Amino acid sequence: MEERVGGHWRSMLRPFDQPETAAIVAFLRGIGIPVAAEPLPDSFLPGLTVRDGGLVVDPERLKWPGDLLHEAGHIAITEPERRPRLSAVSSDPGEEMAAIAWSWAAAAAIGLAPEIVFHADFVGGSGNLIDDFAAGYGVGVPMLVWFEMTVDRRAKEPGRATFPEMARWLR
Repeated sequence: MEERVGGHWRSMLRPFDQPETAAIVAFLRGIGIPVAAEPLPDSFLPGLTVRDGGLVVDPERLKWPGDLLHEAGHIAITEPERRPRLSAVSSDPGEEMAAIAWSWAAAAAIGLAPEIVFHADFVGGSGNLIDDFAAGYGVGVPMLVWFEMTVDRRAKEPGRATFPEMARWLR
């Protein structure tokens, strides 16, 4: 775990119990998105919030591990100069779609089933999202292409990472 202390992230020893959550946290830390564990009284998503460009997770209250990837997607697509101060995700529809596509790519990179991210409570119709991404036409991919984080698989650009592969995980 990591916690924010005096403007810096530091390691904590408290582990996450669920294997999916542990895999997601390891992935996020590996790409440079800090994850801290601490009790959260109330938050928009159960047991999860964004603070200072990282995720704060209450392992006791986290309902859906895949929500970590979606919220991390918001952090990942934020401009680098704004990311360290990010403590609320944008309600911009384009950024929301990009975060959805990013979370699909991240789940694929980790080897998680799509239902981990697009669970029964996921706003926006999890079944339709899974079907669309599986068919190669997922919402938000054009935004990730515009941010130069990936290439649309239909572009057929040899030697370039095509979605769901990412050329870079952070904008």
